[in-house]
Amino acid sequence: MSTVIQYILYLAVLIALAIPLEAYIKKVMNGEKTFLSKILTPCENAVYKVMRVNKEEQMNWKKYAASVLIFSGIGLVFLFLLQLLQGVLPRNPQNLPGVKWDLSFNTAVSFITNTNWQAYSGEFTLSYLTQALGLTVQNFVSAATGIAVLFALIRGFIKVKADGLGSFWVDMT
Repeated sequence: MSTVIQYILYLAVLIALAIPLEAYIKKVMNGEKTFLSKILTPCENAVYKVMRVNKEEQMNWKKYAASVLIFSGIGLVFLFLLQLLQGVLPRNPQNLPGVKWDLSFNTAVSFITNTNWQAYSGEFTLSYLTQALGLTVQNFVSAATGIAVLFALIRGFIKVKADGLGSFWVDMT
């Protein structure tokens, strides 16, 4: 099969999958039921109950932004401390020392902002625990934060009379 045909086939499959994915994401963003609702709604409700989140709450832009900053700030502090203290934490079979504070801060900011810029060699600088519990978690959480902010931005644009932008905590689940 020629390269051109492969590209055409790839684009056709991509476009065909984009249409149902768009419909699904639209339903998720608007809080409508999806084919996964029967499975995921009980899990989400359990998380809301434990975290004391009112899933019906509509946040204004200030409260939404504050929630994003608080959540990201907690991630920043956690990842920063995890790197500083990795020398005394478990899952460090190479006995790697804690990362210097400036590199720890740089890496933490990089990963909570989803830029993932690295000024070190991960396998020679970071322990297994730091990579798994710190960097890997932030890879997913920072992307979810970006998607939640995108949802709020879209809601802000499409709402004629804005009662709120939704709930950051609901958007994160």
